[in-house]
Amino acid sequence: MEAAQASLFDEVAADVPVESDASREAQLDAPPTVEIRVSDRRRKTIAAHWEGDRIVVVVPRRLSKADRKIYADELSKKLIASREKQRPTDEALHTRAVHLSRVYLKNQAKPSSVQWSTRQNSRWGSCTSAEGTIRISARLQGAPQYVIDAVLVHELAHLLHSDHSAAFHELANRFPRQRDADLFLRGVSFALNS
Repeated sequence: MEAAQASLFDEVAADVPVESDASREAQLDAPPTVEIRVSDRRRKTIAAHWEGDRIVVVVPRRLSKADRKIYADELSKKLIASREKQRPTDEALHTRAVHLSRVYLKNQAKPSSVQWSTRQNSRWGSCTSAEGTIRISARLQGAPQYVIDAVLVHELAHLLHSDHSAAFHELANRFPRQRDADLFLRGVSFALNS
């Protein structure tokens, strides 16, 4: 298969450097990079799928470059729309946090707001205990639900204990998959920083 990097509308040579993960994270609202792969085996069908933050469109070699761009644009728009429907909202995140507080913290932590944050690149979550606000890194959108839940419980525990004391850990570790989530996040951090 021949591979080429392309923006939403342009197909360019394969030797063009790909954006780094850090620059893509800084532009979460920007359209994703689209890679058009030309296949000798594919005869009639065209397919598109996500590979990380990039959309890959696989087309038959017989298609002209103009048709490749048209199909890539059309399929990319559909994939983006589909992902947007799956992306949780701030309201859903707040509702989830309230539920987790009720289940694991005896409803002691009462967040005033819980929001996704596109400005958090060095932390998975943060809170302002005086105001009761929690911010979760938008980099976690698409992560397994247990990971998001673990980060929420961690931040909810910070609403009650601002430090990482034994009392804080007792609350945060009430979430049964806290250790699994920690391992997952360490792996993601390692991959992002490698």
